[in-house]
Amino acid sequence: MSFPGFTSSETFTSVPDSLFRMLGEIDDLDELKLTLYVLWHLAHVEARARCVARSAIAADEGFANGLTAQGLEAGLEKAVRRGTLLHLEQGDLYFLNSPTGRATLAALQQDPARAADLSAAMAPREVSNIFKLYEENIGPLTPLISDALKDAESLYPPELIAEAFAEAAKMNKRNWKYVEAILRRWKEEGRDKKQNRPDVEADGGGDVSRKVEDFLKRAR
Repeated sequence: MSFPGFTSSETFTSVPDSLFRMLGEIDDLDELKLTLYVLWHLAHVEARARCVARSAIAADEGFANGLTAQGLEAGLEKAVRRGTLLHLEQGDLYFLNSPTGRATLAALQQDPARAADLSAAMAPREVSNIFKLYEENIGPLTPLISDALKDAESLYPPELIAEAFAEAAKMNKRNWKYVEAILRRWKEEGRDKKQNRPDVEADGGGDVSRKVEDFLKRAR
């Protein structure tokens, strides 16, 4: 199956220019994959400390499915040996070899208990359904979006959230502000009223779209 192409709603990860200059030296695909993964993780995954645990990498099924256990081990070891990544044995944590990464590593080396706590906090856990819905319908998570999704999860029932994502996708409005506006409008006006409007199907959902757009304008 061929890649359908990037979308206009893509997020981006900054990659140091020096890594591109090293591409001729990196001849191990697993090492390159893991280096890029750590860069992505630190840019997009919510974490107060700028590091990632080996267990968290292995638990990311979408990424780890392309790696064997031996490839994960060898790739991380090669990246550390090259110097692109740094490793802390306490907690089995990995850092980008950057000023921030080096400072974080130095701080945690002085506080092994905190390193163990960080590793435990990154242990594999069931991903919230609202996060899955966001990634499936909109794109990769960011720390700010993660916070907004957690807030929404505490305010709205799961089935309403799923329906709002589906409604936004049907309108081809693949952004969180639109989904959130649908949820807020349904909460204020009542979902039953929305569902029983016969003109919604008749105009292909245009009435829904207009109402949400009006709601967004009022919220600004």
